[in-house]
Parts: sequence; C-alpha cells; structure tokens
Amino acid sequence: MSYLEILQSYSLSTIQWAAILFAVFILGFSKSGIKGIGIIIVIILAFVFGEKASTGILLPMLISADIIAVSYYNRHTQWKFIKKLLPSMIVGVLVGVWVGDTISEVVFKRVMALIIIGSIGIMLFFEKRKTDTVPHNKLFSNSVGFLAGFTTMIGNLAGPISNIYFLAMRLPKNEFIGTAAWLFFIINVFKLPFHFFVWNTVTKESLLLNLVLVPAVVIGFFFGAALVKKISNVNYRKFIILVTAIGGLLMLIR
Repeated sequence: MSYLEILQSYSLSTIQWAAILFAVFILGFSKSGIKGIGIIIVIILAFVFGEKASTGILLPMLISADIIAVSYYNRHTQWKFIKKLLPSMIVGVLVGVWVGDTISEVVFKRVMALIIIGSIGIMLFFEKRKTDTVPHNKLFSNSVGFLAGFTTMIGNLAGPISNIYFLAMRLPKNEFIGTAAWLFFIINVFKLPFHFFVWNTVTKESLLLNLVLVPAVVIGFFFGAALVKKISNVNYRKFIILVTAIGGLLMLIR
C-alpha cells in the first residue's frame, strides 16, 4: 500500500481534514505554553477517529511537540518538581494501561470532568490565600502525579491536573512551561510502547498520518510562543485557571 493509499484509507472529508489540522495547530499552540486548551484537541480527534483510536494518533504528535518545547524552554526547567511527580505518574500510567479496556468511558469522562472542575476551586484557593507558602507534602505531589499519569494514559487529559500542581508551586511563566514540557516528554515516550504493543493504537498507518500533520504542530508552537512572550506572569496564571475551567466543562458535556 502506497503512502497516498494509506491516507485515503482514512476516508476523511474536507471538513474532517480541516478539523484535524485545526486540532493539531492548537496542539502546537498549547505546547508553547498556552496551557489548558488540550481538551479541545482530544474532543476533535475523538469525534473524527473514535475515543481509543484517537489516543494513538495524538501521542506521536504530542511527542513531536514536546521535542520542540523542551528545546525552546530547556533552560527554565525545574527538575526538582519533575522528580517529585514522575514516580507517581508512572504508576498512574501503568494503572491506566490495565483499566483502559474495561472502564466505562462515559463514567470516566464525567468523573474526570468533576475532578477538573473541583480542581479550579483548589487553584483559586492557592491564588487567593495571603501566604506564599506552597504545599510540599508528598501526599499532594503523589496524588497529583498519579491522577496525571492515569488520565494521560486513558485520554491524554493530564494537562488540567498538572496545571494544578505547577500553579500551586507558584512557578513563574517560563519555569512552568519548561518544567511541564520535560515532564510530559518523558511520560509520553514512556506511554508509547503500550500504545504499540498493548492497545495497538499506534500503527504504521497512523504514523504516516502523523507525518502529514507535524508541520501544523510546528506552526502552532511558534505562533503560541510569540504570544506567550506578551503575557505577564499574573495574567498567565489567570489565563491558565480560566481555560482549565472551560476544559472541565467541555469534558462534562462532551
């Protein structure tokens, strides 16, 4: 089967191609630091390809965007936060692999939507409190890490969960973006073999489709990076809270 025949096998309409390209542009845009809008990408791709298949199509594009992000923001990475979250995230991914074929998608999405919306209250609490002390206890970091790992494996929905942690740590804008970039690059590469060999959602055909879409990721990233430079730290935090709340509501009604 030729490259063109593989692409034609997806039988996508012009509207579907336009929606996919928009979603992939938004993916690059979000990886540049415009956090909280990842739910839009998940919804569009799930609508076109189906819930589970879309996770495998999205993952290689996430990794390609992660590579650009870690190169661009590498000097701002705070590794101490990655070391705190990574072990529990790995556990969450492994649990997500195990339950991925059995859990009810409807129940899961509604529970996660409630968790994300509830998390907005937590973020607002950290924003409004008068003390600058941040929560360093292991229960908080391990809970966030596990939920982030589980949700990223099931539906690439860990962004709002990790946002809670980095906002609670009061990371400045560039440190927030650089640390998140490396964390998700590591965890997305860790997820890849499970999509190949367990869920079979990453295939030769899906990878060829990814090659067509990568340029839109690159354009979206640098467009977003230019915008991030113009946003102050204070407004950036407010923006993250707003789009995370919208993402949770979209997931609830999806």
